Amino acid sequence: MLVKIKHDKKVKLLQKPPLRSSGKIGSDIRALRRSRNWTLSDLAKTLGRSVGWLSQVERNVSELGLDDIRNIARLFSLPVTFFFTDAADSNEAAYIVRSGTRRIMTDTPKGLAESLLSPDLGGAFEIVHSVFAPGAACPEPFVRPTEEAGYVLEGSLVLFINAARFELNPGDSFRFSGEKISWINEGAVNAVLIWVIAPPVY
Repeated sequence: MLVKIKHDKKVKLLQKPPLRSSGKIGSDIRALRRSRNWTLSDLAKTLGRSVGWLSQVERNVSELGLDDIRNIARLFSLPVTFFFTDAADSNEAAYIVRSGTRRIMTDTPKGLAESLLSPDLGGAFEIVHSVFAPGAACPEPFVRPTEEAGYVLEGSLVLFINAARFELNPGDSFRFSGEKISWINEGAVNAVLIWVIAPPVY
């Protein structure tokens, strides 16, 4: 992608660095698999691959081809770009996520746009930046084998926990674990939340 910049009354063209692997694809796939209680055999069979191949991928011994990444992204309802980053190589990548290099997890049919604030999915929990568009609603209530908490930064969100209705506004926070959950943004502006999920499910 070419980017134009103006300098000393001259226009220069700079080549934007290409996307590169996040370097943590294997550990991310392992976390995604475990969050669904799938065995290596379960996922390997779904992908049409051997258990040995998948084991090497999860241990970052083997590299994934783009077709495999596409299949895995589709299986877990993630964009392919989730497994890539445009961040520069740096020793801080294991600890720091800069605002312009978050990995995107978009769910447009629900009007929900999410990005990963954690460096990867390999820890005990993940931190997600969630933006709920006006009118966005959860398609159906869900129960996850997780403990989750959140904090409202902007807008408002109605959260249903076991059918009980709670309207959340800026500064409000919540926590639940194992309950049936649903949500809707009844407001006229985006609802922006920080969401913490343990263990990671994306």
